[in-house]
Amino acid sequence: MDTIKELREETGLSFAQIKKALEDAGGDKEKARVILAEFSAVQAEKKADRELGAGVIASYIHGTGTTGVLLHLGCETDFVAKNEEFKALAYDIAMHIAAMSPTSINNEDGLGEETALLKQPFVKDSSITVEERIAQAIQKFGENTKVIRFTRYTV
Repeated sequence: MDTIKELREETGLSFAQIKKALEDAGGDKEKARVILAEFSAVQAEKKADRELGAGVIASYIHGTGTTGVLLHLGCETDFVAKNEEFKALAYDIAMHIAAMSPTSINNEDGLGEETALLKQPFVKDSSITVEERIAQAIQKFGENTKVIRFTRYTV
C-alpha cells in the first residue's frame, strides 16, 4: 500500500492504474514506473488528434529579472485549463524554458534535439523528458495537451 501511495504522489495517476502496473511488474516499483510511463505514452498517442479548444498562458520571470518566458499550453476544455495542477504544469514548463533555453518545440528549426523543448530532460525531474511529463498530464487529465508556442526573453 505504501508503494501505491508513493507512486500516486509521484505520478498523480489513479490507484487502479498503479495497482495494475505493480501487479504486472510483480511488485517491483521500478518496473511499475516503466509500465506506467509506457501506458502514458500510449494514452497520449490516442488523444493526439483531439482538438485543443482551451489552455493557459503561463509566465515565469527568473529571480534576477533578466530572463522571462511566456508559454501557451493548450488543452481541450476550460475545465482542465482552470485546474490548479494544469496551471502548475504550465508554470513548470515555463520555468524549464527559462533554465534550458530551447529554441523550438520539437526541432522545427533543425538545430537538433538538444535544443528542442519536448526532447530535453525535464528540469524538475531529469529522469523524464518534457514530452514524457506532458504525456503523464494527458493521462492524468484525460485530455490532449500540447505546448502551442513559447517566447523566451533575456537581457
